[in-house]
Amino acid sequence: MRLREAKGLVRQYSLPMGEVSFNIFVDRRYSVSATYDVVLKTEMPDVGIPKRGKVRDIYDFGDYLLLVATDRVSAFDVVLPNGIPGKGRVLTQISIFWFRLMQDIVKNHLVATDINDFPGSLRKYKDTLEGRSILVKKAKPLPIESIVRGYLSGSGWKEYREKGTVCGISLPHGLVESSRLEESIFTPSTKAVEGHDINISIDEVKKLLGNEKADWVKTLSLQIYSKARAFAENKGIIIADTKFEFGMHDGEIILIDEILTPDSSRFWSMKDYQPGRGQKSFDKQIVRDYLLTLDWDKTPPGPMLPDDIVIRTAERYREIVELLVD
Repeated sequence: MRLREAKGLVRQYSLPMGEVSFNIFVDRRYSVSATYDVVLKTEMPDVGIPKRGKVRDIYDFGDYLLLVATDRVSAFDVVLPNGIPGKGRVLTQISIFWFRLMQDIVKNHLVATDINDFPGSLRKYKDTLEGRSILVKKAKPLPIESIVRGYLSGSGWKEYREKGTVCGISLPHGLVESSRLEESIFTPSTKAVEGHDINISIDEVKKLLGNEKADWVKTLSLQIYSKARAFAENKGIIIADTKFEFGMHDGEIILIDEILTPDSSRFWSMKDYQPGRGQKSFDKQIVRDYLLTLDWDKTPPGPMLPDDIVIRTAERYREIVELLVD
């Protein structure tokens, strides 16, 4: 599928980050009658066969990994047959933005974000890789998802209604759906290769990582979330919750994978925020809502998404970039 380009459709953002600056290119609008370039998987035979996740194709370069964010979209742990145009570039550029913003809190795995700084064998694939790929240090991932919640939503809201807790953590009485929590909470989970992650306690994290690493990961997660939440609020965005991944590299804990993207976080608009109900999210909620109207058992193969759902979802991903960087 091919994206129809026209004057005024593409907007470039230059983001200064200390002595570093980088650009984000955002598709400004979509027409229902237009068709789009969508990268569902990458093929670079002379580079190697990638490990394919739900969204990313991962190529091994020895001490480094090339992470390529495709436009694949998953829902209910099933990768759907058609993708969301521009999604991979949005995820990559937002992650780069946050990685650099959080460098004063924790090191990350970024090595290169410009294809001109990638191994020479990748240059001929520039059209595919540009904007959606990063070269990173090969770290050993910690076996947990580091989840931070600042608002009561999703599975947390369901548990609170039943037990007055979120992941076993007691919360004050009288909270409603989407309530802001007085203090953000760290609610880690297992990292499942297949199926759903399982929430675990901090004591279970300590058994997996040891006391010192567990405490440090919790501290880092809360610090990153706190800084990101304050930044986003100045842009009119609420970060309701998010998840981080950490890894070990040269004996240090570093931030890896993606960070504070619409796929790993729940973003809401401050102007539309109203406690006591669910909120409109800047993510693939449109896809999930559509799928819930179908007679589908949430097992592979997933159904094709209609054009209007694809276009509306692409618009939501684009919108969060504009709100963050304007």
